[in-house]
Amino acid sequence: MNPMIGVIGGSGVYEIAGLEGASWVRVKTPWGKPSDEVLVGRLNGTPMAFLPRHGRGHVETPSSINYRANIDALKRLGCTDVVAVSAVGSLREDYAPGDFVLVDQYIDRTFAREKSFFGPGCVGHVSLAHPTCPRLGAACLQAAQNAGVKVHPKATYLAMEGPQFSTQAESNLYRQWGADVIGMTGMPEAKLAREAELCYASLAMVTDYDCWHEGHGAVDVAAVIKTLMANASAARNTIAQLPPLLPARTPCPHGCDHALTHAIMTAPDKRDPDLLAKLDAVAGRVL
Repeated sequence: MNPMIGVIGGSGVYEIAGLEGASWVRVKTPWGKPSDEVLVGRLNGTPMAFLPRHGRGHVETPSSINYRANIDALKRLGCTDVVAVSAVGSLREDYAPGDFVLVDQYIDRTFAREKSFFGPGCVGHVSLAHPTCPRLGAACLQAAQNAGVKVHPKATYLAMEGPQFSTQAESNLYRQWGADVIGMTGMPEAKLAREAELCYASLAMVTDYDCWHEGHGAVDVAAVIKTLMANASAARNTIAQLPPLLPARTPCPHGCDHALTHAIMTAPDKRDPDLLAKLDAVAGRVL
């Protein structure tokens, strides 16, 4: 089976150039409206769907993004592999503004978002020990290197609620916890991708040093945007390198595409038919 790459573009990444036969399509989901229409086309012959996480024009806050609708829409369109691009602050001296990092772990400190497709009437528990796909992450790492991007191969992402940036006390606390970067959109996106049995990788663009760094003061939006704009073209160049690195799709060796095999706990005769109907795309394989 040929892969279909879904790209979720974060701050500064609102389009993907070079898509053949590209068109914006509106996707209806049972979870409400996605952040925007989805740009669907082919990149070097590989089907691709691009969804701007904040909507074109950056209209959604990190808390108002309908993460469930976004993931459902990509799954409904046939995506098998999802690459999330986002902006982050660095909590490490050696992860400098302008660098890229591949996220492989998360600390979820968000609290005002719907975090699961499952609920009363259909209870499901997926494993998140390794929340991103190592196979897809390795392809993203190679793509970034091919694009000439300085990229760090692993990072722990602290997901905060926002929309305000951290206090200095919080920033220093997160460093003590072992977090490497901080952002506002990595969760629950990664959790939902796992529930939807999608291979998911996170390519994060470092824009600042948060506020812990004595030589860099508090986070300044103007400075962040300036770095974002410089990084955006590098992110697009990285995505352009991906298709040849993702050959014909086989079962994920890490089990991402079978995450629900033993996850659903509710007895078949006790399952809520209304919730089951909403799960048709994300959990149709097991339901």
